[in-house]
Amino acid sequence: MGFREYRVGSILFGVALSTSMMITMFMPSLDISSVSSTSVALQKQLTYGKNNGFDYGDLFLQGHDKPIKVILKKDPKTGAAMDETAAYVFKAGTSFPSGLVHDHILGDDVQALSVSVGKIDQANEEQGGVFLVRASVKGGVETPYIEFATATRGWSSQATLAAAEETILSGSGKTMFIREGCWWCHTLLPEQTHDWQSFGRPPLLGDFNGESPTTFGSDRKAPDLLHVGSRNSSKEWMMLHFFNPRLVQPHSIMPRYDYLWGGKDAKGNDIDLAKWDEEFKAYRAGDRVYPPEVPEYTADSEIRMLIDYVLDLK
Repeated sequence: MGFREYRVGSILFGVALSTSMMITMFMPSLDISSVSSTSVALQKQLTYGKNNGFDYGDLFLQGHDKPIKVILKKDPKTGAAMDETAAYVFKAGTSFPSGLVHDHILGDDVQALSVSVGKIDQANEEQGGVFLVRASVKGGVETPYIEFATATRGWSSQATLAAAEETILSGSGKTMFIREGCWWCHTLLPEQTHDWQSFGRPPLLGDFNGESPTTFGSDRKAPDLLHVGSRNSSKEWMMLHFFNPRLVQPHSIMPRYDYLWGGKDAKGNDIDLAKWDEEFKAYRAGDRVYPPEVPEYTADSEIRMLIDYVLDLK
């Protein structure tokens, strides 16, 4: 009987904790599951693919098993000119995002349009294919949906890649963003405060349907990056910043990511980091007028993936 009050207190603490967790985690999940995907959510699913965290298909987080986003200005099948269009190419065997696999992810209206008009039910991972994000307007209400362009337009993966004006490896780049811990300092979640003026609008609830994992960030020690591609679209600036942030921000605390270049530049020459560091120190000391040049990265380098991801955040 002497410890009765402790037993009661423990029970009450457990009840309070369980209630708090239910309110914090379970009840919001009901709201989330009832929200339809926005066009942003559809774009993210088709850009990033199945999963960008740990996955048995990519044990070492090297950006494997990801779709390729392309920019088209001509029809891949006919060659006719067309308005600039973003398409998402899944090579044969590339894993589909959850919205293409599970019929409860997109939302009822979005799912219905994606099947009846977009023909996504005809797609399968073994054959892959090309997808678009489209929208239907009915009664003044716009509803986004996914179109399986391989079925509706005859666009094959190979022909679409060949017709592309630009290829963007954002799916693999998000894996780099997570693997390198960028979300420890950068958020992708502007708050509904004065952040609007600096970082753009905050995301909507439906923007995250099917995204795995989300990259809200754990703390903001550096600027929010959700719309950074709209604020700074310079690939050259990004190259300088990732190779050595002190090239563009003398007092930056961001670590260097020069190792993501992979040791070779775009011409196949070895990158001599020791020599580069010596020249940079001479520049900082005032013994050089200009800093050493940052090497151009190769088309298949991890830094190309990461920069593609960051520039695609719009």
